[in-house]
Amino acid sequence: MGYTKDDIRILVQENDVKFIRLQFTDIFGVLKNVAVTASQLEKILSGKCMFDGSSIDGFVRIEESDMFLEPDLDTFVVFPWRPQHGKVARFICDIVNFDGTPFVGSPRYVLKKIINKAKLMGFHMNIGPECEFFLLQTDDNGSPIMKPHDKASYFDLGPADKGENSRREICLTLEDMGFTIESSHHEQAAGQHEVDFRYCEALKAADNLETLKLVVKTVAQRNGYFATFMPKPFNGQNGSGMHINISLSNGEKNLFDDPDDKNGLGLSETAYQFLAGVLFHIRGLSLLTNPIVNSYKRTNSGFEAPSYIAWSLANRSPLIRIPSRRGEYTRIEMRNPDTSINPYLAFAGILAAGLDGIEKKMTPPACINGNIYEMTDAQRADLGIEKFTQTLGEAIKAFEKDDILKECLGDHLCTKYIQAKKEEWKEYCNTVNTWEINKYIDIY
Repeated sequence: MGYTKDDIRILVQENDVKFIRLQFTDIFGVLKNVAVTASQLEKILSGKCMFDGSSIDGFVRIEESDMFLEPDLDTFVVFPWRPQHGKVARFICDIVNFDGTPFVGSPRYVLKKIINKAKLMGFHMNIGPECEFFLLQTDDNGSPIMKPHDKASYFDLGPADKGENSRREICLTLEDMGFTIESSHHEQAAGQHEVDFRYCEALKAADNLETLKLVVKTVAQRNGYFATFMPKPFNGQNGSGMHINISLSNGEKNLFDDPDDKNGLGLSETAYQFLAGVLFHIRGLSLLTNPIVNSYKRTNSGFEAPSYIAWSLANRSPLIRIPSRRGEYTRIEMRNPDTSINPYLAFAGILAAGLDGIEKKMTPPACINGNIYEMTDAQRADLGIEKFTQTLGEAIKAFEKDDILKECLGDHLCTKYIQAKKEEWKEYCNTVNTWEINKYIDIY
């Protein structure tokens, strides 16, 4: 897009923008913002808007709290759902220290850093996320009730699908904001939906995903629903995954494609090495792709969620699938990530793992084309298929042993993130839940 400061000044004036939200993401992927009036536009454009970094999870200590928001001009957009007069716009911002240097604890900076490494190696990472979510009923105060808003299933339509109007509004709103939406539909579980936007460069994909979540929650609230991206809100039903389609290019050609592949799969050596790197680092990577306690309730419970470390061409039971289309569409599809991710950290970790595979010329294990769910433990053992990470606690331990992923995040963010996740896991382990009460109260 390539907006200049003069372009922004004209857009603010032509659109009658009165408020501007300066958005950024904390280490958990939660969107934050500072709102200022349009009269402060020159201050915004000069990167002089300050905020208290000590108030944000994982950022800095109180004695280091003064930080600045530097807007990415290409992320400027006017919110379509705000008033027609006195409109509200936003920038997604990078975070800089008082001395003007990038803040190393910013998730967006972490992704930009590994993207720059990839570019020096001749690679651009393109990503296409498939984002699932639930729409829940609400009480009179607008708070969620743990009941899906409908009883529809995969690809159903109205009147069974009571969310089609909300999905349409979500898609139209995103298109008004410059997104290209490829598809949307009702998912397998009651009240579950999916919206997919076009493949794009990794940083833009992360920005888009944060915007998508904001739009989904906003539209749902306007329509009397509550949207949640929690991976597994209901027992006995599918959870919400976020399959991530990934390819590398040189800016023009898809570098995962090779019609002359000696294995007959149409994949390049680069694709095999990238795939091998992701699989090699997958246990540590799970802390970024499946980052909360609830993530593992989804991957451990079946319902088409991947539970085993393997890759395949056709079937969907392994952790990584290679979709059938080739040429410019050649890609790998990671099926384990879920919608609770911080996209900047998850995409950075995936790219770091894949680049490590390329640098070390790793070879992936054999392709598994049988249905892993239907195999016996002995059959899986014979094929060298291992279980995916089982708990957040396991993910923390694996991440702590993975030097490549720790280097990718950097010392500051690594320390803060691991500390927070250990506290989360400890809190969960020490909490008595409803299942325990129902299971044991009468017996013992």
